[in-house]
Amino acid sequence: MRETGLSGRLALVTGAGGGIGAAVVRLLVEEGARVVATDLPSVSLSELASLTDVRVEPLDVSDGAAVEALFDRIKAEDGPIDFVASVAGVLSNATVDQTSDAEWRRVFAVNTDGVFHLGRAASRRMGERGRGAFVTVSSNAAGVPRHAMAAYAASKAAATMFTRCLGLELGPRGVRCNIVAPGSTLTPMQTGMWADEDGAVRVIAGSPETFKAGIPLRKLARPEDIAEAVVFLLSDRAAHITMADLYVDGGATLKG
Repeated sequence: MRETGLSGRLALVTGAGGGIGAAVVRLLVEEGARVVATDLPSVSLSELASLTDVRVEPLDVSDGAAVEALFDRIKAEDGPIDFVASVAGVLSNATVDQTSDAEWRRVFAVNTDGVFHLGRAASRRMGERGRGAFVTVSSNAAGVPRHAMAAYAASKAAATMFTRCLGLELGPRGVRCNIVAPGSTLTPMQTGMWADEDGAVRVIAGSPETFKAGIPLRKLARPEDIAEAVVFLLSDRAAHITMADLYVDGGATLKG
């Protein structure tokens, strides 16, 4: 079996209570990694807690002090973190004229500030050690305008560029930073936007009235599809890849 460099090493995954985050945790465990799975205190991680080598921790990524404290606690109890998968995110699908100041701040607090807090904490520790990998789960909306998703798209675009800048800073110190940009994925975040059972059909077909292309592969992504890309970029199989922005959207944005 080809060595991935994940076995026995420690990964931190945020947003582990969601479909993509949970899939990342499970795949990392399959690859032999030890995992600290985090999400908001209100989100149950009991299913993940039953997995071998998984520790669950509450974490609000919008709280920079809490992120720093968790990194320190993990190092003291389990050893230094080798990999970070920043998956935590929130959706907003209001038009600009209907987006309040509070809603704008809510979205950026998680999708952008959260990535910054994790990246800063990782930079201070991985940079000093001279190794590690960081992956941000962004969105294809970061690179293609979306109707009634300005706050979400802008927050993801900021997180994407932050991660690339982080990779530029940490590259000389042996730390790789990359982005995975999913499209429509079969998660509660996606299905929560559907009005009825035909939601998947409409997403796959596209929406000309809102200038949204369909999905050339004619299917939605599974959380596992996104997890495969995340874990690949964390692993030694991607040892010479950094600052990459990998779209995993079935061709929906017509770009790579």
